[in-house]
Amino acid sequence: MERLDKLLAATGRWSRREVKDLVRQGRVELDGQPAAAADVKIDPTAADIRVDGEALSYSRFTYLMLHKPAGVLSAARDSRQKTVLDLLPPELRRRGLSPVGRLDKDTEGLLLLTNDGALAHRLLSPKSHVDKVYYARTRGTPTAADAARLAAGLTLPDGLACLPAYLRVTGDGEVLLTLQEGKFHQAKRMLAACGTPVTYLKRLSMGPLSLDETLRPGEFRHLTQEEIAILGQCVGFTETDCQKNDNNFCEKYKKTLAKP
Repeated sequence: MERLDKLLAATGRWSRREVKDLVRQGRVELDGQPAAAADVKIDPTAADIRVDGEALSYSRFTYLMLHKPAGVLSAARDSRQKTVLDLLPPELRRRGLSPVGRLDKDTEGLLLLTNDGALAHRLLSPKSHVDKVYYARTRGTPTAADAARLAAGLTLPDGLACLPAYLRVTGDGEVLLTLQEGKFHQAKRMLAACGTPVTYLKRLSMGPLSLDETLRPGEFRHLTQEEIAILGQCVGFTETDCQKNDNNFCEKYKKTLAKP
């Protein structure tokens, strides 16, 4: 059971104060009747909630795919610079979203935004080994020997030991680099250690989730239920985890578990 004002405020469309005004004005209906009070408790999965006649569907968590453009920070807030949250409309900025991992300010590509802390933690955990694929343009072209060094687990000049990474040359000064971790400036540092510094970097995928190329830089969309379920599967969420964390993808994920 959840409080009505908390549920409506969680949509990001209204503050709790505004919800109280809506209820007082009789503009909020529960199961066909005007809501008696803003703090009434309801079952959000069963109740028919309407505001000004518009039906609202309950969604505890939000999952967004953003095509991050260069020039913005992968942060929830910053007092001096524009962040990825500033690219969203006000109702989504109020949902408590955070980027799952970070892309450098000048790096483009796939960035997941969510308020599902359990899933974000699993995706970022080194234990999960969630692959991240980057397209890079480099000054010079890495060699087969460079690829072998990365695959063996490169230790950077500053002493940072990296997990094995996989490099594929796709053209003159163009590569695809697959990392199992996401340490500070890692893709750039590894390629620089090969003598081929990065001039452009774009993340193409994170685990099973690939950037929707119909999204232009700065644009976003909600993940599909199938995409959410696959993310849960890739980090090893079980039915027990779903029951404990009450993630949005649980029902879809349970169906995935049940498939032969």
